[in-house]
Amino acid sequence: MLLIGSHVSFTSKEQLVGSVKETVSYGANCFMFYTGAPQNTKRCKIDYDLTVEARNLLYENNIDLKNIIIHAPYIINLANNEKKENYRFAINFLKEEIKRAEMFGIEKLVLHPGSFVNLDLETGINNVINALNEVIKPNQTVKICLEVMAGKGSEICFDINHIKKIIDGVNHSEKLGVCLDTCHLNDAGYDMTKFDEFLDEFGKLIGIDKIWCVHVNDSKNPVSSHKDRHENIGYGTIGFDALINIIYNKRLSDVPKILETPYVSFNGKQRLFPPYKFEIDMIKNKKFNKNLYEDVIDYYKS
Repeated sequence: MLLIGSHVSFTSKEQLVGSVKETVSYGANCFMFYTGAPQNTKRCKIDYDLTVEARNLLYENNIDLKNIIIHAPYIINLANNEKKENYRFAINFLKEEIKRAEMFGIEKLVLHPGSFVNLDLETGINNVINALNEVIKPNQTVKICLEVMAGKGSEICFDINHIKKIIDGVNHSEKLGVCLDTCHLNDAGYDMTKFDEFLDEFGKLIGIDKIWCVHVNDSKNPVSSHKDRHENIGYGTIGFDALINIIYNKRLSDVPKILETPYVSFNGKQRLFPPYKFEIDMIKNKKFNKNLYEDVIDYYKS
């Protein structure tokens, strides 16, 4: 079964109920959300009654809880320990995000590994290993998905060998998997038009069974640009056909595919509309929509 969805909102008022409603409106059967703004640590108290209501909505719409993803905020940087208080803060905040995921009953948490900044690559990787060895407990239900990055600046994990080293260094590696991002992979230097060759390489090095989430994004940039700028499906350098081949790859049939493509702007950038309903239709029909932007604007203006 095709598992396709997108990033959706999470507000303090509706919480997971609003996330499920938005998902259903897009015709999706999986989704990803942040439990607060990705750029800060402000988090609302989780409402038990809303969580129960959301679970009922999931059941009514045949959405499996195991196909819901939480994304940890960008501000968690486990790769840099120059300032001990910042490193300690990142570790402690990740622990709190795991607790919040457990309160929802959600099993997958996507994490950007971080940037080494003024250190070096090897030190950055070791910092992540040390942090995860403190964070991950053998009895936790939440599994962390390390996201493959584009290699912008001093980011680590733009090479799957970095991921391999981290997994090998973490004591409870059964709680550690991988989130692939097609834009990041492209920008990091992996040719997404040869995705099966990439999967062959990944399988030998890490194992296909460690891929627990895929972010589906086109890219504004050529291969190896190390830029990390997402584009709408079929409108970037990866292309519609290559992305369809990735989404429908049989080796990843049970893995949630999550869109993180840009909102469509209207009237300059004063209004922005989510394209996900129309991109999901494209994906389901396996047919590129050359009028995506116009269709999105017409839909939300009406």
